[in-house]
Order: sequence, then C-alpha cells, then structure tokens
Amino acid sequence: MKDFNEILRYFPHNIYQVLKNTFEQKQNLISSLQEIRIRVNRPIILKTGQADLLIEYLVTQSEVFEVLEKLCNNSIYAYQNQICKGFITVRGGHRVGITGTAITENEKVTNLKYITSLNFRIAREVKGCSNKILKDVICKEQNTIYTSLIVSPPGKGKTTMLRDLIRNISNGVPELGFRGKTCGVVDERGEIAAMYHGIPQNDVGIRTDVIENISKDKGMSMLIRSMAPEIIACDEIGSKEDVEAIQNAVISGVKGIFTMHGKNLDDIKENQGINYLIKTKQIEKIIFLS
Repeated sequence: MKDFNEILRYFPHNIYQVLKNTFEQKQNLISSLQEIRIRVNRPIILKTGQADLLIEYLVTQSEVFEVLEKLCNNSIYAYQNQICKGFITVRGGHRVGITGTAITENEKVTNLKYITSLNFRIAREVKGCSNKILKDVICKEQNTIYTSLIVSPPGKGKTTMLRDLIRNISNGVPELGFRGKTCGVVDERGEIAAMYHGIPQNDVGIRTDVIENISKDKGMSMLIRSMAPEIIACDEIGSKEDVEAIQNAVISGVKGIFTMHGKNLDDIKENQGINYLIKTKQIEKIIFLS
C-alpha cells in the first residue's frame, strides 16, 4: 500500500476509503493495476492486464473537481496548458487523463470545462526488460546502436521497453563492452521520463537529456541543435513531420530509437513515410513485441 500513497492522496475521503479497502482486500491487485478510471455518475473502474474490476460507488461531479484541484495543487490556472493537452503528470510519473467539454479558439483547445472523466494511468518501470534485445540493438564494432523501431499494438509495453533501452544505452552495458552514449529524449506526452517539476520520475540514464511538452519533430530539432545527442528517442512516431525530423537526425549522424503502433510489417508499410525510412535503411532494425 505504501507505493500507492502518492496516488491515493489525490482522491476525496470517500473514494480514498473505497480504494484503500479494495486494495487491502485484494492485495495482489496492486501489482497488476494499470488504470483507475473515475467518471461522473458512474462506478469506479480498476483496469488490470486481465480484466476490469467495477467498484459500485457512484462518483459525483464535485468529487471529480476536487480530484482535479488536488492534481493542480489548488491552482488549476497554473496547469492550464497541461489540461488543454488532456493530461497531467504527477509525482511518481503517473499520468492522469482528463476529458470534458472542450473550448476551442482558432482550432486549438484553450480550455476544458465540465470535467467528466479522469483516468489515472499507473507508471511502472520494468528495469532489465530490454536486456533480451540489447544485442540486436547495439552495434558493438562501432560502439553505437542500429536506428531501431519498436512495434506493437497499444498496451503491450512499447514505452516501457523504450524507456529501459534508453537507460541501458545511456548508462552503458559493461558486459557487452558498450560505453554509455549521450541520449536525447523527446517526451511529448510525458510518458517516457515522466517529468515532474522538471525532474525525471523514471530512470532514463545518467547521460540523458529530456525535453517535454513539445511535438516530436520540433523536439528532435532542438535537441540536435542544443545538446548534440548521439542517440535520439521518442514514442509513437508516424506523422510526415516525424519522418522529416528523423531524416534530418540521420543526416546529422544521430542514431535513433522509436516506437510505433502496429501488429506486423504490413501495418508499418501502410505508413508511406515510415516505409520509406525502412526501404532506404534509415531505420535499420524493427523489433516486434508480441
């Protein structure tokens, strides 16, 4: 229960007690918990890798707003930018998704009102999970890596694998004779390093610089100009702008590790830009997670 205090403290008293009692009764639940979803006038749903557990407690609008205030340290205005992006990252690297009525201006979301749903996505580091694929990613002869693309359907561990790869590459892998490399991470949605007040909550290695809250293409360009990374990494590529930024990185002599949604090679080839990077060998290795 101790590890969950950082999450439980955001909930009003009644929800806190309900969740606390549930975790005490089902102690194995904590290790497999992926999400806590609360919706106005709906039961609480605890999502695990195997099933959903419904808690018959109807959440009120005022309780959702109270959670939001606590997430924002009682200053919702200070978190307006994050709210407009649809999520807030909290201490521990946990990310809270937010939905409600969007207010737009010039086709951009400027605010969310009538907040109706919150989704606490539980951050977990699985150190060592990338050890099985290190030999496929690392090019020992040149003490660098192959520019690699990690592919899997949603929820199968792409980001977790990417994070651990970055950690290993940044720190170095003595048993493989691999010296640590300077890494630059574009953490557009705060899921890799999970920055909280500018400090990574997840271990991404000692030679890693992180830029967050910025599009992948702009972030890659800024890191290459300002921090001279040897390796660049980001999550869920796919847009035309992403492809152009990767090409610019390759021209600059920077290797990369990226992820993408997909089940097989056919899924990847449907994206013309990514398919071009593969055909021209700018992406050198593809790793599928089952």
